[in-house]
This record gives sequence, C-alpha cells and structure tokens, in this order.
Amino acid sequence: MLPNAYLEALSQLQDDVDPIPNADLHKIFEEEVGIRISKAFIEFEEQPLASASIGQVHIATLHSGKKVAVKIQRPQIREQFLADLDTLQEIAVWVTNNSKEARKYNVSNVIEELRYTLLQELDYTLEAQNLLTLKENLKKFTHLYVPEPILDYSTSKILTMEFVEGKKVTKISPLRRIEEQLDPLVDDLIEAYLKQIIIDGFAHADPHPGNIYITNDNKLALMDLGMVARFPKELQDQILQLMIGLSNYNSEQVNNVLLTISTYDATADLENFKKKIGRLVLENQNQKAANMQTGRLIIQMNRIAAQNGIQIPIALNMLAKILLNMDQIVAVLSPQYDANTTIKNYVHQLMHSKMINELKPENLFNVVLETKKLTEKMPERLNSIFENLATNNFKIKVDAIDEDRFTDAFQKVANRITLGIIIASMIIGAALLIQIPTSWTIFGYPGLAIILFLIAALLGFYIIYTILVKDKNFKNDK
Repeated sequence: MLPNAYLEALSQLQDDVDPIPNADLHKIFEEEVGIRISKAFIEFEEQPLASASIGQVHIATLHSGKKVAVKIQRPQIREQFLADLDTLQEIAVWVTNNSKEARKYNVSNVIEELRYTLLQELDYTLEAQNLLTLKENLKKFTHLYVPEPILDYSTSKILTMEFVEGKKVTKISPLRRIEEQLDPLVDDLIEAYLKQIIIDGFAHADPHPGNIYITNDNKLALMDLGMVARFPKELQDQILQLMIGLSNYNSEQVNNVLLTISTYDATADLENFKKKIGRLVLENQNQKAANMQTGRLIIQMNRIAAQNGIQIPIALNMLAKILLNMDQIVAVLSPQYDANTTIKNYVHQLMHSKMINELKPENLFNVVLETKKLTEKMPERLNSIFENLATNNFKIKVDAIDEDRFTDAFQKVANRITLGIIIASMIIGAALLIQIPTSWTIFGYPGLAIILFLIAALLGFYIIYTILVKDKNFKNDK
C-alpha cells in the first residue's frame, strides 16, 4: 500500500540495522545463559550475520562441532517497544474518537492485536517452542526445513538454533531458476501454509524475504518463528471456504463467507459490498504468480468492507499479511507458477482431511454426549409444551416492533389532535369575542380576542415546527 521508495527503506529493518556493540553482546549472553560466550562455543563470529530491528544473529560452533546461529536481543528493546506501542494506542484512541473512517477500520483493535503479537515476538523462549511445533507440523513436506532450537543455550533473550547454509530467496540468480526445477519447492510452500492456517490453526506469520532462505540442497528454510498466527477452529473452516471460493473465482461464495464472519448493522450497504467484491474476484482470474496478489486481494476486501459499514475479523488481517508475503516469495521462485491450481487441488485434500478428522473417536464422543443431553431433556420439554397448550397458556413472543417507540408515536399523534382541537376552539372563541365591544383594546380590537388569536398562532407554529423538524429526526433515528 506504500510507494516503492518507502518499501525499500523499511525493508532494511529486516536484516540491515546497526549492530549491537560487542561489549553489550557478551554481557547480555552471560547474564542470560550464565556462562561466557567463550565457554559456550569453540568459535563465535563477532561480526553479525544479520542485524534486525529486534535482535541480531551470529554464527557460532558448539563443542560438538555443530554449527549454530545465535540470535541475541537488543538491550532495552522491550522498553522501546512498549513506549512506541503506548504512543500508537494513544493515537488510535484519538483517531477513533475524531475520525469516522478510523472507526470503520477498527483501528484500536488492530493496534491491540499488534501489541499482543509483537510482545510475544520479544520472548525467545516462545520462539524456540514455536520452532519445535512447526517442525513437527511440517515434517511431511520434504522441500521445507525448519531449524531446530538448541534449548540449553536459549532463554527469553537468547535463541540458539541450527545454522542454515543458504541465501535469501530474493537473492537467487535467474540462472538458478532456469537450471533447477523450483516448482516442487513452491508446491510445498503453498500447501504447507494452507495446512498451517486451515488444519493446524498455527502459522508462521512473518514469511517475508528476510525469513525464507533457499538452502544449498534446494530446500526452503522457514526462519524467525517469533511472530505466529493462531486461527480458531470455526475460523479455519470459514477460511477453507474462502480459499475454495477464491480459487474457483466464485464471488457469491466469497461474499457469503465474508458476511458470515463479519459484523454489521442495518446501515451497512450490502449490495455495494457484494458488487465490489465480485469485481475483485473476477479481476484476479487466471493470474500467474508474477501478478498473483491473494494477500493484497484480502486487504482490498477489508477496505471495501470498512467503506460499506462492515467489520471483518482482525484475524483476516493476519491471513492477508501471510499471503501477501507468500505471494512475493512465489513470484520470485517461479514467476509463471499457477498458484490457483495448486490451491484448488490442495484445499480439496484439506477438506477431506478435516472430514476424516471430525470422525475421530473424541469428536464422535462429543456428539454422543450432546445427543444424550438432548434425549434426556426432550420428554420434559415436550410435556411442558403440551401442558401449556392444553391449559391455553402457550405463548409465542415475537419481536416484530419496538413497543415503546410505537406507543410514543401514538401518544404524539393523540397530543397533536387534542392541541389542534384546542387551537380551533380558541380561534372560534376569539372570532366571537372580537364582535363584542369592550373598554380594553389592543390595536383597536377587543384585547381578550387578540390574546386568544396570538396564543392560537403560537401553538399553530409550534405544531408546524414539530412536524417539519422533530418528525424528521424521529424518522432518522429508526
């Protein structure tokens, strides 16, 4: 969504930030692990392999001879994050209070989700566990590799893991793309991410070019598991339906899924939303990897939803972020790759897997328990219904109208009729009195008659005002 110049500048934060001073480096490691770097490793390269916004990575060698990567967190980075996040939250509150557009995009909730995600990323203990979980979940994908953490030398601020020999996917040469068949790697990458999102509900949420390496033996290594996304079971099923709709260019299905998972009220413009989503889906038809933008497509859907008074779940923003980064990786590895065919074929496999999974004994046992509860309660409830029918006490409550609003409107009508009769009576009385000569006059006419005319006129203008102004406001508040 930003101009290229901004993207190029921001991309430096991925692995090209000024390094931590060596003295601070050794101090942090010793305080966290309890031993000096020189004791932990037989070799440790002081020059960082990469230096990013949260920490930096050094190559080291264990006493066993195993080569490892040691990620060390920047000093006081947590305090800096908290200060920046507090500032962002204050901005979000102010913008939400003062901008209708910000309320549409649910800015405060987005910042709150960002806060949670980033603070999780600062705990390297969680990242080590995430590496183990992802490695287990993706073990069947032969073209993917997840480095294993070395737990003895890992803490909340230090993460030691297997070293991956390779380079960033964006650094591979055009010649390597021609000479080596990279489509199997792309197949595994796409299928692995669909599995993470739709089956496991646990996904590597930051697959940008700095975190995906192509190894010397032609595998894709997924690095940096600090940021992960979790998708609840119900949302997994709906994302599966969404991906099927997108892969089949079925705009009606995409619309139905988005409206099912979103929140909106009577003011939402559903027709305009459906029309624009339909156009987006069809415009994406038959795109190759170089132009494929599934992540950007979901971001655009979010924007369209907000503009039409519909709020899409925050989790869908994370899905868009994952797919946006993955689109970029696929386009680099194989520009002519037909991602939609892979998605279409694999989501049907996933659907079959989910159906098989639902037939597991524990799931069937839950169904049996629910059926047992229903069977136990059914006779009692049926007996109560028939008893109320027999005694003529059976009632059905229908919320068809707002009773208070209806009564209020009816009372207003009655009051105006009464007021109209009073005004008419005052005008008739004034007309009769004006013919009777009196010593008290106003402008040469009997004083009492003039006063009655004035009161009747004021009341008449008041009724006109309520009809033209207050009734309009009443109608708008419905």
